[in-house]
Amino acid sequence: MTATATATARTRTFRRRATGLAVAGTALVLAVPASATALAGQGAAAAADPVSVLKYTAKERKDALAYWTPARMKAVGKSVDLGPTGPKAKPWRGPTLKTVGRLFFVNAGGADTWCTATAVKSANRSAVMTAAHCVRRGSSPYNTNTAMVFVPAYHKGRTPYGAFAVRQAATPRTWEKDSVNDMSALTVDAGKNGKKVTDAVGGQAIAFNRPVGGTVSAFGYSATRPQRGEELLRCTGTARKEHGQQAISCDMSGGSSGGPWLAGFNATTGKGGVLVSVNSALDSLTPTKMYGEVWKATAQKVYDRAQGR
Repeated sequence: MTATATATARTRTFRRRATGLAVAGTALVLAVPASATALAGQGAAAAADPVSVLKYTAKERKDALAYWTPARMKAVGKSVDLGPTGPKAKPWRGPTLKTVGRLFFVNAGGADTWCTATAVKSANRSAVMTAAHCVRRGSSPYNTNTAMVFVPAYHKGRTPYGAFAVRQAATPRTWEKDSVNDMSALTVDAGKNGKKVTDAVGGQAIAFNRPVGGTVSAFGYSATRPQRGEELLRCTGTARKEHGQQAISCDMSGGSSGGPWLAGFNATTGKGGVLVSVNSALDSLTPTKMYGEVWKATAQKVYDRAQGR
């Protein structure tokens, strides 16, 4: 598809890709960007409270931790193959990024799958950012994911900081109603040793209402081979505005959904970096671009709900 393709044509391309991945029995699909019609109806769809919150009971969280055994985590990566890893996505060989991990869950169709997520600085030291489509299907209030656990610094079956059960998941209400604004903020329980997530692994700084631009490092556990979700991949690109979102050059695929966009990241030390968005959508069947939302006031309200404010 050429650079002059319309937003409508690009949306159709995403829909074809989503259908193909759904047939594979996974929920690794990156989201479909909103059409102009959906965006026009955004105001009418939003309720008085712009944030929708999905909560999990104590029993559901306990069951989620028991469900996601190391063997099951390994098995889910073997269950899907989205083709060879592209030339833009490179395995991360730098220092361990403790804040970034795999988000395992059972999707609304009953399949084991995963996304990528990031622990961030927060008042309750328990907030994790990802994509809304990693929590629930867009435009479908009742199709929600279950058995959600965050595993920071996951690498080839190793879980050095354990697993953190998701207590609640906040998304924009416009995502629930109209598939608009694909971002989510999770609140997770303390780990097995009683430590809150950012006490255990630290937290990335986060920014809202930041002008689009500059160099961004995007990370994700893509389901492409040979990694198939077992290793963290990284793309680097210059963020540019496109169709109401922001885009960088990247060819990661499903499984990288929800992975962090870090501005000001130091690749030598593996430190620093401000979270400015998350992986949301691809541009075509053979991806060359990754899209992320531009985080504004609603995104900040979603984050505030997760951090207990």
